[in-house]
Amino acid sequence: MATGWGSLLQDEQQLEELARQAVDRALAEGVLLRTSQEPSSSDVSFILMHRIPSVNGSQFSFPLLMAILVVSYAPFTLFPSLVPSALLEQAYAVQMDFNLLVDAVSQNAAFLEQTLSSTIKRDNFTAHLFDIHKQVLKEGIAQTVFLGLNRSDYMFQRNADGSAALKQIEINTISASFGGLASRTPAVHRHVLNVLGKTKEAAKILSNNPSKGLAMGIAKAWELYGSANARVLLIAQEKERNIFDQRAIENELLARNIHVIRRKFEDVSEKGSLDQDRRLFMDDQEVAVVYFRDGYMPSHYSLQNWGARLLLERSCAVKCPDIATQLAGTKKVQQELSRSGMLEVLLPGQPEAVARLRATFAGLYSLDMGEEGDQAITEAIAAPSCFVLKPQREGGGRERHL
Repeated sequence: MATGWGSLLQDEQQLEELARQAVDRALAEGVLLRTSQEPSSSDVSFILMHRIPSVNGSQFSFPLLMAILVVSYAPFTLFPSLVPSALLEQAYAVQMDFNLLVDAVSQNAAFLEQTLSSTIKRDNFTAHLFDIHKQVLKEGIAQTVFLGLNRSDYMFQRNADGSAALKQIEINTISASFGGLASRTPAVHRHVLNVLGKTKEAAKILSNNPSKGLAMGIAKAWELYGSANARVLLIAQEKERNIFDQRAIENELLARNIHVIRRKFEDVSEKGSLDQDRRLFMDDQEVAVVYFRDGYMPSHYSLQNWGARLLLERSCAVKCPDIATQLAGTKKVQQELSRSGMLEVLLPGQPEAVARLRATFAGLYSLDMGEEGDQAITEAIAAPSCFVLKPQREGGGRERHL
């Protein structure tokens, strides 16, 4: 969007004023995060001692309880990003293919075990996840409905002829966030452009409401569960800065008369239970859907929390995601999918889908200990500008540092 706006970008005073207006609009629209100082609360209470002098000169005081809102705007770009329409349509077209691919991987226990075998040996987090996966398979999966709310992250690659190509960097299969805040960001960018008098450009910014789509997926899973009084259990962190993003989905569900209860893993451990049919109850309320906004990093788990995760996975509640889908989103799986012929194995008889998927693949290189990983590191050192090093853990995996 900033193309051809050289004079504007050189005017620091104008940019500063524009940024102030953008921040105010972001706050007004609800593009919010809790602060790092108070991640567990949207307000802070404190005592203010108010002293009042008496007639004889002495003073007495009484407390006033004051509350202030402690939130800040979420980081956002001052200008909207220019996205070629062809690449946007490509991203739309391939998303269903990615969803079907993730589902195929999650249902293929042999593929997951073979792909993650080296990771499991060296990474305790992935090993714990996979151990729960095996326990659930051994006991028998209680729920045949699976819900995936996946987010694909892309970058644009500039080809030698100057054209742009869409390349997927990763797919998030657990706690895919910012659907709620993204719903509010277009209004901020329209405001910025209108302030600049760029009304035609402002009109081209598409409306976007991913929180509504995410809620529709959860609502469908709740409907398929088949109990009108059951709840959606949102597994949340106690220190959750991104709560406003989550509330947007909760509000969409409440508008459909679907009630959400927020609990931590520790709450599940203490008050969660399964009946003889493996129905999940939380505080005596039946749970239809478990929506994870926690549980994607090693630091999220204690021994108690691992027990809670196993309890949830054993239940007949619909999981979003189930543990196999979380494993399907690891970088190690993504690397294996890029190998020649692998997509054809997982999506047999679907050459069009395979072609659409493969067109978005970026180069992926193993960082495993051994010849293949060492070769990738050697190439990266020789041409560092050609490589982006990302951790292999996204719900699982490990990393090696250059």
